[in-house]
Amino acid sequence: MAAVRSFLHLLVMGSTLVVYACTLMLTAIFVRGEPLYRIGVAWLSICVTSAKWLLGIRYQVQGFENLPAHTREQKVVVLAKHQSTYETFLMPLILRKQVLAYVFKKELLSIPFFGWGIGRMDMVYIDRTQGAKAFQKVMAQGRKLTDMGNWIMMFPEGTRVERGEVGNYKVSGARLAIDTGAVVVPVAVASARCWGPKAIVKFPGVVQVSIGKPISSAGKSPNALMEEVQQWIESEMHRLDPEAYEFSVPAAKPIAPPAATGNASHSE
Repeated sequence: MAAVRSFLHLLVMGSTLVVYACTLMLTAIFVRGEPLYRIGVAWLSICVTSAKWLLGIRYQVQGFENLPAHTREQKVVVLAKHQSTYETFLMPLILRKQVLAYVFKKELLSIPFFGWGIGRMDMVYIDRTQGAKAFQKVMAQGRKLTDMGNWIMMFPEGTRVERGEVGNYKVSGARLAIDTGAVVVPVAVASARCWGPKAIVKFPGVVQVSIGKPISSAGKSPNALMEEVQQWIESEMHRLDPEAYEFSVPAAKPIAPPAATGNASHSE
């Protein structure tokens, strides 16, 4: 039954993606910026809502009170745990009042409809073929978008990790926060018990999300800032999903350098 429900959910996402991507690309002929973002978020809402009804996957959010004030002057970099595609869909819905600019690899732009759509929006993409120049371009794009009032959204581990595991936290997000004078908002997401990193079949359950207090980047080195972020996220992951860490204690992997190539709550 889980396999059938998962297939139906993929069908819903795929069929609606074509409609929304075409709408977004046509709209992009006339306007740019937030209107395009809102079209994309509308599709993400379909993905998350259909996951609730077809897959039985709901979410609960703690820590809304920790979010910085919604002002153009307040620059923010959101750094989140990454266990599945689900949180990629979910974060813009949690932060509805804010426009998020995701940092992603350029290869995603070539995916039919999905890549064509996100290519029209104000996002930050990494072209790994440019070597060291790629990171400088990310910094430049990040500064431009934070100056516009957008929040930068990054997954510091760089890829999806298995439940209970710790990926290699890269300092790119910390460097961007320091460079732009932004605060870092750490987010712990326990999604893998329902939706695994590369899962085709998903299972019912509740995805726990916890938003931490903003961490100032002022006067800190990229490594020190990222260590603080990692410590909070991984400690919070132990609290949110204790079964995944039953036989382990919070352990920090060495912070990876930037790649040259690249308690209020809410539930649904």
